[in-house]
Amino acid sequence: MIPQDIIALKRDGEPIPAADLRAFVLDYSLGNVPDYQMAAFAMATCVNGMSFEETSALTQAMMDSGETLDFGDLSRIAVDKHSTGGVGDKISIPLAPIVAACGIAVPMMSGRGLGHTGGTLDKLESIPGFSTQIEPDKFNDQLDDIGVAMVGQTDRLVPADRRIYELRDATGTVPSVPLISSSIMSKKLAEDLDGLLLDVKVGSGAFMKTVAEATELATTMVGVGASHNTPVTAILTNMDQPLGRAVGNANEIVESVEVLRGGGPADVTELTRLLAVEMLVLSGVESRSGAESAVETAVTSGAAYDVFMKLVERQGGDPAAIENLNLLPTAPGEHVITAQTDGFVSRCDAYEIGLASVRLGAGRAKKDDDVDHGVGLTIDVNIGDAVVASQPLATITYRDERSLGSALSVLTDTFVISTEPVESLDLILGELK
Repeated sequence: MIPQDIIALKRDGEPIPAADLRAFVLDYSLGNVPDYQMAAFAMATCVNGMSFEETSALTQAMMDSGETLDFGDLSRIAVDKHSTGGVGDKISIPLAPIVAACGIAVPMMSGRGLGHTGGTLDKLESIPGFSTQIEPDKFNDQLDDIGVAMVGQTDRLVPADRRIYELRDATGTVPSVPLISSSIMSKKLAEDLDGLLLDVKVGSGAFMKTVAEATELATTMVGVGASHNTPVTAILTNMDQPLGRAVGNANEIVESVEVLRGGGPADVTELTRLLAVEMLVLSGVESRSGAESAVETAVTSGAAYDVFMKLVERQGGDPAAIENLNLLPTAPGEHVITAQTDGFVSRCDAYEIGLASVRLGAGRAKKDDDVDHGVGLTIDVNIGDAVVASQPLATITYRDERSLGSALSVLTDTFVISTEPVESLDLILGELK
């Protein structure tokens, strides 16, 4: 296998033999293929795509680049959820404890911010002391005990994906169906799951801009799951505007805790509970009506919040920062964007808001950039809302004037106010199994 030949085949849209693709990926994970060659391959894949057979082979090669998990001794059924990435998407943080409180094991392996979208690990690490790494011998014990662990990839678990994931973020090669599919499914299939729920985002703030693109991605991942005997359900959800009010890291933890306490924005609450029900149904232990009742009880009884507190403690976080959310990091500066006229919100662009969040420091421009957990945005309106002149549309929390100016430069056309009423957006756009 010669790396240049693999790159050239993909550049020219020619099929790559599975054995050669496997060797290319495994050699990269071992450091025998340099980043610049993998970056060239990723860009060629973005341009020319892959067949399902190539995508499946790429997924398998990533899995085979390291260890896999074994949950055969767990006393609980293991079901996980993964989002393809969105702006303000903190759903995993309240969702996992809710499902765990219902008796299911949620071995959630999450990622960091990718492009303009936030990452669950970055949000969790805004909790003082919280560690997203767990020793392998303690992982199963934690799942059996409290039902949930929220971690990043270890150096030994799917290492090829970990390296390619970071490279894609820094080289503009994120929005690719085969690269997204193989990245997500290699991690999830390595978890030895009984079922997997996918939240496939659609719209300006997602990597898939249209329902057709999202359906292609969902169909591919459901197919890869089926080829590995893992039941997969995919829900298509709207990402033309941010999810919830908070966009950043620590401020999204605040919103997540509000949901666990029975509050929070309506869209975050609705989607969290809907996905929790789907995970319980996917586990096979609950009917839909039984799952809805179990989810409601987990929240209203405080059981889900208790599980989250145990999760924070088990992974080294300071529970005081959850009991008193004012202890979470926050930047000192504040700037308010207001409506210039009366009317109705017809545009609240998720992509531009996500990009502004990155420019504030809540995300990464380069793969080794530090993340500022205390900066972000609070979005005060949704599409369809009636507003009056001078009403706040968004509040920016920032660290310094330079980052604020950079963020404001991409927010000039983010909010559009129309004179005629505008319909609100549907949150759920489809489902595939």
